[in-house]
Amino acid sequence: MNLRQSRRSFLKTTALTAAALGFPAVSYRRVLGANDALRVAVVGFNGRGADHIAGFLKVPGVRLAALCDCDQKVLDGAVKKLKEQGHDVKGYRDVRDVIADKDIDIISTATPNHWHALITVWACQANKDVYVEKPVSHNVWEGRKAVEAARHYKRVVQTGTQSRSSTGIREAVAWVKEGHLGKIKISRGLCYKPRASIGKTTGPQSIPDGMDYNLWCGPAPMGPLTRKKLHYDWHWVWETGCGDLGNQGIHQMDIARWFLGEQELSPRVLSVGGRLGYDDDGTTPNTQIIWHGYEKAPLIFEVRGLPKDKPSQSEWGKNMDKFMGAQIGVVVHCEGGYVLVPDYSGAIAFDKEGKEIKRWKEAKDHYQNFVDAVRSRQIEDLNADILQGHLSSALCHTGNISYRLGKKQAPGAIREQLKSSADLQETFDRMVEHLKKNEVGIDTDQITVGVGLKMDPATERFIGNADADKLLTRDYRKPFVVPETV
Repeated sequence: MNLRQSRRSFLKTTALTAAALGFPAVSYRRVLGANDALRVAVVGFNGRGADHIAGFLKVPGVRLAALCDCDQKVLDGAVKKLKEQGHDVKGYRDVRDVIADKDIDIISTATPNHWHALITVWACQANKDVYVEKPVSHNVWEGRKAVEAARHYKRVVQTGTQSRSSTGIREAVAWVKEGHLGKIKISRGLCYKPRASIGKTTGPQSIPDGMDYNLWCGPAPMGPLTRKKLHYDWHWVWETGCGDLGNQGIHQMDIARWFLGEQELSPRVLSVGGRLGYDDDGTTPNTQIIWHGYEKAPLIFEVRGLPKDKPSQSEWGKNMDKFMGAQIGVVVHCEGGYVLVPDYSGAIAFDKEGKEIKRWKEAKDHYQNFVDAVRSRQIEDLNADILQGHLSSALCHTGNISYRLGKKQAPGAIREQLKSSADLQETFDRMVEHLKKNEVGIDTDQITVGVGLKMDPATERFIGNADADKLLTRDYRKPFVVPETV
């Protein structure tokens, strides 16, 4: 079957609404028996998607039935390898074609961020369950649409925030909630992860052989490639990525919110930072503070892509800062001590003097949890339902919106604006010290202070700031449009 014929079949059978691509609703739904194998298609596997393949191959009662990637070389290589291992997998280049395949039960996607929500909505409309990588969206609005699609079509949608399947962290959250350390004062996320320069180009770059660039861009603008690498470095430009806040940081943002127990977006947000220490083709910050003003306690997030100091830049990643024992983790400051979450599977409680008083350590398989929920058809069985993924992803997005609307200012002027929060000012002072150790001249390479934003959590829209509201969504490139009505 050629692509044109396949696309025609898709128009007839897939559940895409007129608001999306003008297609009629799907009429099929496979009824699963208790012993029927669930057939999974993995979409996008040149990076994180390789873990999806390995993960689902280990789950009993699941068959990897298809792979989809718009890079022909990547697709052919993976299909060949799996067939040599005895797995009868189909290969698809266009995600619309694999969604149209009535023999597929589950879509598991690890494409770049700008595709996550649209694939989720389309798959739900086609009555398929979904495992979607973090962040679940590229903007706030489309993340909410993914939630609406999951609920409307009664689909099971798991988010790739695997820390939610840690029984150790879950028990620590419950223990703090019981009041063993008193009230939470700050829930702090940390992403101190080495991010070297991606280089500086002088003009449009060539698209890799075998890549369907139209499909790769999808909902995003199809402009020329203006960085050295198409793959992975898409994280560091706004059109397709969300910076390390939405890349690595979404995991720690989710845990920090989990401890607070918040089930809405924060009513206030402010971000400070910049892309500092080098001049390259990236546009997202490599140094950033995000403050979410929840009523119970603030959520403060820190991103550092530069190493501990200038000498450490000769060997990126071998000498990164830590804060209270965490490099990429969470610290929950409480009245009677603190809880450290140093990884994805455990937590440690300390008293005021820093003495360890309790430890938790255990994690279950995130893919298995998803498959169990697909069989039970109970979203309550999911450890990381799409709603939780949306809220934590959206906290990253609103922080980035504050930053993108901001202006560069001198350190003294920034401190003046932060003086109402001693915790935020202390965090900023540590950021400044870190930059100085990396020989960043913050009086010349100035830090950007974002716009302080107020939000109505019920509507997920900002109050009194039309410019910020515009960044809650994007102009979608037809036909890759997230539908207004799912």
